This record gives sequence, structure tokens and C-alpha cells, in this order.
Amino acid sequence: MSADSLSHTASLAAADPSSVAEWFIVMSPGSDAEQASQKREAIREPLQASGRRHRFVEIGDGGIVAACDSAARLAAENGGVLVAAGGDGTVNCAAQAALRYGCPLGVVPMGTFNLFAREHGLPLDPADAVDALLAGQLEPVQAGLVNARVFLVNASIGLYPQLLEDRENAKKQLGKRQRWIAVAAGLVSLFKWRRRLTLDAELDGRLTRLRTPSLFVCNNRLQLRRVGIDEALVGNVGSGRMVALVAHRLGAWGKLKLLLRGLVGKLGEAPELDSFGLRSLDVAVPFARRIKVSTDGEVQWMTPPLRFSVSPRPLCVMVPLPEQRKPQE
Repeated sequence: MSADSLSHTASLAAADPSSVAEWFIVMSPGSDAEQASQKREAIREPLQASGRRHRFVEIGDGGIVAACDSAARLAAENGGVLVAAGGDGTVNCAAQAALRYGCPLGVVPMGTFNLFAREHGLPLDPADAVDALLAGQLEPVQAGLVNARVFLVNASIGLYPQLLEDRENAKKQLGKRQRWIAVAAGLVSLFKWRRRLTLDAELDGRLTRLRTPSLFVCNNRLQLRRVGIDEALVGNVGSGRMVALVAHRLGAWGKLKLLLRGLVGKLGEAPELDSFGLRSLDVAVPFARRIKVSTDGEVQWMTPPLRFSVSPRPLCVMVPLPEQRKPQE
């Protein structure tokens, strides 16, 4: 751990998020207004019962990124906590802001996968999650970076960002209630993808050339365990290491086999996939002026070269006490 990380970790010991720190809450917008109102009340009620000062930072014209930035600034100025109520994408926006301003981060899971919350033992019911955080503690948590963009769960280039984008486009065209159609659209994208990236990569100081349809870098032990990656690699994630997954060139049958192995938790046994641990990975993409990069499920354009690395400064995250953490599922 670097000197900056040690200093940051030491500062956490003096912080006390369970006493008087005000919560600045950013709640992801939902398509169902009534359901969103119910979730807001589920958060508000235990906070009022405990006497914890709090305010909801509304999402205005600047969107959720601007709201997280505003909430993080307020938390830093007032000795408070930025709390993200939403899924992994919302948590990602909040983590970006929390790391920038150096304020603590809390999470109330309200998404589909909630991989970050699950890894840290948070209950998935919003009211229960609030209760767990009120009685919880601060811990330093490793964040990944791709260039200057934070990711807590994963970052990827190639097939995966395209699949996410096609899935979201299908949802917009067909409606979020037609989720099975969106899943089908993602599968069509999977089997239509023919592009293979050529990457000039420097892995922890070693130069190599990779040819792959997709590069996937994971910073979440739970996700890696779910798909069956070797525990010798998974166990080091969070201690200054991440795991990269690189697929070989695949035909339709190879893609199907890889998908099925992932679904049954046997991906680490696939001969069509290489996996390795890393602290940093520098990637040049010859002849590409821009490339799509996904971070925790959100897709954006970036300019190569790309640098995947562990943030030199950890996030300060509110988590339940060890004896109150839910088992990872």
C-alpha cells in the first residue's frame, strides 16, 4: 500500500459516520414515480427515527453526474456522507465524486445486480440497508481506474460495451417492460460481433500484443466468483490487484460455450479464455482515435491509449459491522 493510501486509511480511524454526520442522498430516477416515492420513504423513515440529519439532493438538468458532484461537495464541506441510492451505475457516479472530493460514500442498493453492495454485505432492502449503515463503520475500499474514470465492479472494451449499448437501445425502442426482448437483442449482438481488437499492452511493465474480441477488467470478487474464476486470482482483488479476462478469437459455437460456462460458474476452466491478475495495464489500440469503454455498465467514448489501474487512494466507504454483513450471494 502506498504512503497516500496509508495516510488515507489512518484518517478513516478518526472518522465516525455513525454519530452526527449529515447524509447527502442522491437517488437514481426511476420510470415508476409511485415506486420511487415508496423507496424514498423507506430511506427517510429510519433516518428520521434515528434523528440522523439528511437531505435528498435532487437530480436537475445536469443529470445524476451533476447531482453526485453537488452532493459530494456538500458532504466534503459539511463533514457529511454522500449516499448513493440506486444500482451499480448510480454508485459509480457517486464513487467518482466521492473520490474527487475525499468524502465518505454510503450505498443503499436499489438496482438489478447490486454487485458492489452485495460484496460488502449490505442488505438489499432499502430500509434494512439504512439501518445497517447507521450502525456501521468506515473502511477503505479499492477503486479501479481506466484513465481518469472510476470503476468499482468492472471496465471493458470490445464486445461487452457494444452488447450493453445494444441492450439499452432495445429497451428505449421497445420499453423497459419488454426485458426479455432486450435480452434477446443482446444475444443477437453477441453472435453478430465479428470484430477482433489488436491491443499493444504493457502489463505491470511487461510488453505483449493481445488479439481479442473483448478485454474485461474486474475489480469485484463476487462477480469473479460467480463466473468461476480461479480463487488464487480472485483472492488478491482488493489488495492492490484486479483481474483481466481476455477471450480468444471465437466463432458462434465458441461464444455459446463461453456464455454457458459463465452461467454455470465454470468460466475459469474455459480454454477460450485467459485470465490474469494485474496492478496496471496500459493498452494502445492501433489506428483507433476513439473507443467505447464500459465502466460499471455505463458506456462512454475514450481516447486511447487506455490505462487500467488501481487508484492510489482508496474510497472511504460506509459498510455494516462484520457481524451484521449479509453473506455474498
